[in-house]
Amino acid sequence: MEKKEVKSGKEILDDFFKYIEKMPEVNEEIAKSLASLYEQGKLTDTNVRNELQKLREKDGG
Repeated sequence: MEKKEVKSGKEILDDFFKYIEKMPEVNEEIAKSLASLYEQGKLTDTNVRNELQKLREKDGG
């Protein structure tokens, strides 16, 4: 029987945020913002809301 290595939760999240910008149905600017927050260790609900608000304002509404 082949022994498979199980990824940790952090490894799964690292992979997800590494490739989020390449996902076809994900807005590129939102993906970049979320990935940046994750990399900085600042992925909180408040920071996500603030980033989304900045993108809305930048986009004109």
